[in-house]
Amino acid sequence: MAESVQAGRAPGTVFDIGYRSYAGRREGRGRGRIAVFKNGVRTALGLGRGGRAKILPWSFLAILTGMALIMVLIAGAATRFAGPAGAAKMDLPSHVDYYGIASILLFVFAALVAPELLCRDRRERTINLYLVRPLTGTDYIAARYAAGLAVMLTAVWLPQIILFLGLTFDAAEPVAYLRASWLDVPRFLLAGLVLATFTTGLALLTAAFTDRRAYASVFLVGLFIITAPFTAGLASDIQGPAGQWLSMFNLTNIPMHVNDIIFGELSDVTKDAPAGKLPAAVLVGWYLAWTIVPGLVLWARYRRLSP
Repeated sequence: MAESVQAGRAPGTVFDIGYRSYAGRREGRGRGRIAVFKNGVRTALGLGRGGRAKILPWSFLAILTGMALIMVLIAGAATRFAGPAGAAKMDLPSHVDYYGIASILLFVFAALVAPELLCRDRRERTINLYLVRPLTGTDYIAARYAAGLAVMLTAVWLPQIILFLGLTFDAAEPVAYLRASWLDVPRFLLAGLVLATFTTGLALLTAAFTDRRAYASVFLVGLFIITAPFTAGLASDIQGPAGQWLSMFNLTNIPMHVNDIIFGELSDVTKDAPAGKLPAAVLVGWYLAWTIVPGLVLWARYRRLSP
């Protein structure tokens, strides 16, 4: 009986294909965080994807950069036709005004970028692959937040750098202009960080509650656009301290008030805002509340996730 069973079995062959244990460096969570961050930047900018995915982000970056170039051309033309003194009297838009002028576009850009970072992963359940050990929910959302912030910083800083270089080289005496205006560089870098942190936190928080990118984008754009005329109209009707506090709920102006504090002057966007009459400490505290609280809520939503 045993011989018949043995005879009925097919012969087998063992191959040595050279399996070896991994002997390289084990990079752990750090490598995972970097990988999620890089993937987030590429996803937000449409890199490694089809042409349609690149249209919106790169179009916004081109428009924002183009606005800075137009400001440079206007300033250069004013200097050539009216001279340095005449151009200064025209009170042309400068670094303090740029973020206010471009704020709506920057908010819309954030509303488009953030859903790409979070919604797709939840809808397609690829987040479960990210959260396989050693990555945690905190690692994932921190890396995605850093990716969104990096893209937003590019959007806010690049036009300002172009504007500063353009104004410097277009000045009658570039060295003298640089000596007189070099402090604008740390100011617009800090103000850009303020704006990018504010928009990134709110945009990611909105995207964290839906897996549909269109819903998150439309809701956030509507929130930014509606609050501006609504609060401005009510604040002008109410007047007084109540109107000033009501004006604080104009979301597009919250980082702009901090921008004014950094530059030490009012921009064209906020010069008529009732909230601008409140103490600087109140304006900064209000900004921090709208930046820190959304970040904490976002972290609380993701920190307990597991595959």
